[in-house]
Amino acid sequence: MKKILVLLTMVMGFGLIANAQSKPAEFKFEAETHDFGKITVNKPVTYDFKYTNVGEEPLIITKAEASCGCTVPKYTTVPLKKGETGTISVTFSAAGAPQPFTKTVTVTSNAKTPVKVLYIKGETVASASK
Repeated sequence: MKKILVLLTMVMGFGLIANAQSKPAEFKFEAETHDFGKITVNKPVTYDFKYTNVGEEPLIITKAEASCGCTVPKYTTVPLKKGETGTISVTFSAAGAPQPFTKTVTVTSNAKTPVKVLYIKGETVASASK
């Protein structure tokens, strides 16, 4: 019985060591915030957040949610292997009165940091009348 317990302990120990050495998927973004500057009301603008999987495991994004309906994220849906790149394209449609804005896109994935928040900001201005 003692030999079985020792053997079981050794097998579990080796399993934990092997698992601890693998690096989970992880994002490395070129930028996590984008400033559009001044943009015209009712003219949508888009920015592509580019990222690389710097982990060992494939990176899978399961969801990208905007903080409001005026912001629409689209993202790479295929799993990205180590070193591969993807994009999260964020389109902002400003409506209403000219004013400064800050919006977020919350990205959920299987990465080491499973929830990542991206930011867009800027200021809406009235369109020039002709």
